[in-house]
Amino acid sequence: MIRWVAYIFMLLAVFYPLLPIFDRLWVGRVPGDLRFRFKGLDFCLPFGSALLWSLLVFLLASLTNLI
Repeated sequence: MIRWVAYIFMLLAVFYPLLPIFDRLWVGRVPGDLRFRFKGLDFCLPFGSALLWSLLVFLLASLTNLI
């Protein structure tokens, strides 16, 4: 359990500085994403974007296996 919490915090620490780059790719802008501001810091939890991108990667992987 502690390992998963550590992974989540590490991913958030990596994801936060990349947020301006991901904004251009619509990560954090689709329905299901949570964006909030706390004490002057912007936080983004991209649940909808993660689902959309993982579906896209899954489709690409399944198409490449058919060829």
